[in-house]
Amino acid sequence: METVALLLVLSSAFLHATWNAMLKRYPNPEAGVVAVITVAMVGGALWAFGMHGAAFPSWKGLGWAVVAGVCESVYLAALSRALHRAPLGLVYTVSRGGAMLLVWPVSVLALGEGVSVWTVTGAAVLGAGLVVMQLTRPEGRVASGFAWAALSAVGIAGYHLSYKVALAQGAQAPALFTVGMLIALPVLVVERGRRFGWAPLAREAWSRPGSVLVAGIFCMLSFALMLSALGNSGAGVVLTLRNTSIAFALVLAAFQGERMGRRQLVGAGFVSVGAVLLGLPG
Repeated sequence: METVALLLVLSSAFLHATWNAMLKRYPNPEAGVVAVITVAMVGGALWAFGMHGAAFPSWKGLGWAVVAGVCESVYLAALSRALHRAPLGLVYTVSRGGAMLLVWPVSVLALGEGVSVWTVTGAAVLGAGLVVMQLTRPEGRVASGFAWAALSAVGIAGYHLSYKVALAQGAQAPALFTVGMLIALPVLVVERGRRFGWAPLAREAWSRPGSVLVAGIFCMLSFALMLSALGNSGAGVVLTLRNTSIAFALVLAAFQGERMGRRQLVGAGFVSVGAVLLGLPG
């Protein structure tokens, strides 16, 4: 992977972990995610308006953007529920690690992504780090969060692969992101509105407008950087490197008062080493 792409993905990982950590501290993460995605979508639309040329040169690109949006809605709905029930460190380990295990085989076998000794070794080391970071077997409410995090992994894998295919069809990154959010947001609003009630949803979603604004901007920038790197790099290596957000999330979780055990610290070290190996030239 080129140095520029590597820096883009690592910056994306940091911003992604940061907005997730902010959502974790929100009074009601399941309502807060609606406001965060609204801000991100508006930012993506402004970004798209500043671009030149056709947003989607082919209908296939637009179709994959729609698929990405459906996967985004699954990811966001499951993520907010997982964060409401389980620690940030556990949610991140399961969702990001599970997505990596799903994306790598598909990207290599179906999308023709190349592999080298460094990428294979890096992926293995990073995967080992994810395993090491696993906490004790979850029970009760945390077990429910674990299950939602696993569903989130499916959504993450789906939108990464869909975005990669859409970019290969010539879709512009800002338009691709905005379409994805345009599909994901209404799904979230309807689902949460029916569950919480429309007035309580609006009240709780915007209870901290400053935090929502910052988290939404970080969310949009995270996806912008990721899509920029994805256009010139394989889906597997981009997703794997973006999983370094797990290490960032653990640090942020510690600042939020979550206990970091020896296993988590060792696992974070493996994740960091794996990221370095993935960034080495083939």
